[in-house]
Amino acid sequence: MPPTAEEFAARRAHRPRPPEPTMGVPALIRRVTFGTVSPALSKREIDFRDAVAKVRRNFGGLRQVTVVNPKGGAGKTVAVLMTAMTFGQNRGGYVLAWDNNETQGTLGMRSQQDYHVHTVRDVLRALPGFQHSGKVGDLTPFVRSQGEAMFDVLASDESATAGEMLTAKAFVDIREVVSRFYKLIVVDTGNNVRAENWQAAIDATDQLVITMSARGDSAETAARMLDHLDQTGRHELVRRAVSVVAMPANRKDVDLEAIQRHFAARTRSVLLAPYERLLDSGEPIRYGELSSRTRNAWLRIAAAIAEGL
Repeated sequence: MPPTAEEFAARRAHRPRPPEPTMGVPALIRRVTFGTVSPALSKREIDFRDAVAKVRRNFGGLRQVTVVNPKGGAGKTVAVLMTAMTFGQNRGGYVLAWDNNETQGTLGMRSQQDYHVHTVRDVLRALPGFQHSGKVGDLTPFVRSQGEAMFDVLASDESATAGEMLTAKAFVDIREVVSRFYKLIVVDTGNNVRAENWQAAIDATDQLVITMSARGDSAETAARMLDHLDQTGRHELVRRAVSVVAMPANRKDVDLEAIQRHFAARTRSVLLAPYERLLDSGEPIRYGELSSRTRNAWLRIAAAIAEGL
């Protein structure tokens, strides 16, 4: 009987080689012995690889992550940028960070600048041109490439008097357009939970992320927002949410245990984002200057987010 195609293809099948350590003492031993001794991976490296695998997995279609806390200074914009960066760098692009503030927003201020300063309102004005268009380059004049960070930013107006508040329909129409070009959308939100576009973003959310600084007022505002979401029938969205606590430079007088206990009882997981001067500066985030501690912490946060997608 002549050989089959399956038999021909089977020649490529082989047992995968054991993973080689690249971190810590195991990696050092492997290097100094020129590979003749290759210890098992450390727990740190196993956890790292597991987090990367979660972030890289196929979500099966477009997914939206929405970052919320009605209080200003709760770390929403930083969380949006760090989440988009982590997914972008580990997935290779097709990630959009979108500032859905109803009027003025700061996502464009904290991100890397591009050759243009177009915002979400320019996309709104250009919507008729997208009715019969679907090429990747068509959206380039409206989003800001983040270069090495491997994601794009759709900024909101940076002027408080730029125009009327965005509506629910505006959010839905813009989302329909950007969904043609991106596999993951990370949405920044404003401080008004009653705003139409805030509610529209919640309705389109696959994974909710609640951010707060490690302060009583920031955490209480987040808790009251969860009450609002529960009262409006979003119980499952709250239960599956990921809570992120941004740590201050000095932990003195921080009742972290109370914050963790409350949000652990209401959401799927609570993770800490370490203090980083660059993120706290208010300046555009230069991704290559972030510490490995910060990058690793946000990888763990992104992995937790990915588990809900």
